[in-house]
Amino acid sequence: QVRMVESGGGLVQAGGSLRLSCAASGRTFSSYAMGWFRQAPGKERDFVAAINWSGRSTYYADSVKGRFAISRDNAKNTVYLQMNSLKPEDTAVYYCAADPSGLGYVVEEKYDYWGQGTQVTVSS
Repeated sequence: QVRMVESGGGLVQAGGSLRLSCAASGRTFSSYAMGWFRQAPGKERDFVAAINWSGRSTYYADSVKGRFAISRDNAKNTVYLQMNSLKPEDTAVYYCAADPSGLGYVVEEKYDYWGQGTQVTVSS
């Protein structure tokens, strides 16, 4: 089993940046793909970004391409989401998730383990 704890959320002005971190427990972290999802108030949870087990393949939602970057450090059991040029519509609770296949998917059903989420609020 993998447990994840997200951090790095907060309040930022539009155009600003934040870096989210997701620290995972367990020796199997390096074999898992990791994803970031977000849920805005009153909306469904949406895919944001994913990275495969090695870090060589990354995937992004169209809404964040060119602004967000996902990366991982397997030595630290941590995955990151660098968020630049933030917009008010990026406001949401951000969740990291682990996919045991190692491949990385855009659908949340492929992810078995989830963190508790971290709030990101972008003011206009």
